Amino acid sequence: MSRITEIRYVAYGVPDLAAEQRFYGEVWGLRQVAEQDGRYYYATEGSAEHHVVRLRQTPDRRVDVIAMAADTAADVDVLFGRVTEAGCRIIFAPCALTEPGGGYGFRFFSPDGLPFEISADVARGTARELQRWEGIPQKISHIVLHSPNPKAAVQFFCDVLGFRLSDWLGDFMAFLRCNEWHHRLAFLPGPPCLNHVAYDMLGVDDMMRGISRLKQLEVNIVWGPGRHTAGNNTFSYFTTPNNFAVEYTADLEQVDEATWQATVHTPAPRVMDQWGVGVGGPQTMPHAAPDPGLFQPSEV
Repeated sequence: MSRITEIRYVAYGVPDLAAEQRFYGEVWGLRQVAEQDGRYYYATEGSAEHHVVRLRQTPDRRVDVIAMAADTAADVDVLFGRVTEAGCRIIFAPCALTEPGGGYGFRFFSPDGLPFEISADVARGTARELQRWEGIPQKISHIVLHSPNPKAAVQFFCDVLGFRLSDWLGDFMAFLRCNEWHHRLAFLPGPPCLNHVAYDMLGVDDMMRGISRLKQLEVNIVWGPGRHTAGNNTFSYFTTPNNFAVEYTADLEQVDEATWQATVHTPAPRVMDQWGVGVGGPQTMPHAAPDPGLFQPSEV
């Protein structure tokens, strides 16, 4: 079955480009791998994905695109057919991609109006084996989005793009997987926008070392450190200079497709955070507001 198999990158438009560049390149632990026409591309050290972040300057902070992977060009074409049949607005049809990394793909708006790209045959970057205590990200772990109708969003991403439901938190937050990891996408109620992007660390020690590095660089933790129940992953949330939420995480659960049964976790303090020792909480995360780019394709 043709389906999404991984998250590639998130492209952001930001008013203060220089500050966001410094954050990802000097603080968060990514490295710049390309620049093209005012767009800057950043990769993780631990993954061969060509880039995981793209930045450019815009009047408002916005999500330019959320890029996802399919295995082959044929899968891209099949998914394009499904997205079209589902009535989504198409930004551009499958074609050769001209950004660094290339590949073959298309873009569309989700039913909520957020821009997505699906691609295959993207050039691989360089990666190295990270060592314990480096405290830098391996790769993108997952993305959490807000939707006015999370249940409809779950149905779309499962029926059209091939995600599978892993768990619910109450009746309002859904966790979806596209490979062996517990979740690559999750949905919360709210106006259509990005909640946060999470990055896998080598382990809990590396997450804590990363927290320490950011603290020394005067980037304070917003929520955490803690450990969720759904997915069993540890967490620590921060905000970038342009107020996008990002997360260091570790120990995300792997799913056995043959035996996994989706669970509904009842919301409670020790469900949101099994440790209960960190600072902040969901209320300290950036306020959800409609993304300024809804149903408005960026020019790049």
